Amino acid sequence: MGENIKISNAGKEPKFQFCTLEYRPQNWDIASSQIAPVILLVLRDEQGNLRFLVHPELRIIVHSRDLDYIESLLLDFGERAKQHPEDLFKQLSFLNVGPLVTKEIGSSLSEFPAIQKLSSDFVQL
Repeated sequence: MGENIKISNAGKEPKFQFCTLEYRPQNWDIASSQIAPVILLVLRDEQGNLRFLVHPELRIIVHSRDLDYIESLLLDFGERAKQHPEDLFKQLSFLNVGPLVTKEIGSSLSEFPAIQKLSSDFVQL
């Protein structure tokens, strides 16, 4: 998919907004003890450009019955980001149906240390 990238620079936090999306398989139940793993981090920079960081073990985490769908969504996100990044970011920030669901939205990763740590292992789409 891509290479690992760092999203922080020597004490300076880049100015961007972000949202994380977690994977919920078809049989996922909020009442169960299953944890829905974050598989996608979307970064929006000051100019409105989007970057997508994906969990490096996406193909292991996502059930085989959902994998083609998730991969097609990721490709679609990349294409839509070129033409309508603002609309796409808004949509991704409020997904609540299907196998990709918004978990967190924010403008400072330092407020979300678990996501910041996790994102350092993600790869750019």
